Amino acid sequence: MYALVKMAGKQFKVSTNQVLRVPLIGQAVGETVEFDQVMAVGEGADMKLGTPYVDGASVKAEIVGHGRERTIRVFKKKRRKKYRRTQGHRQPYTEIRITGIA
Repeated sequence: MYALVKMAGKQFKVSTNQVLRVPLIGQAVGETVEFDQVMAVGEGADMKLGTPYVDGASVKAEIVGHGRERTIRVFKKKRRKKYRRTQGHRQPYTEIRITGIA
């Protein structure tokens, strides 16, 4: 069984015991989080689709850890003008484990 969940403005296909990285959630490691914006839940013929969300459906997850992604280089240049700028960026993330789909 799997569910389509909206977390932090992005959509994820999740199943039980799956570990995934989502945009930063401001809670401590070990806490339980519940997501109620479930767009679809089930599998095969038992699939329930929401308009836009399924009533009464929720996904529970446990926060495993926090971190930062790999560095992304941002490079700007204007030819023949001696203009070059390099900047780096690391996006923060939260690693969660899906504990249940209801």
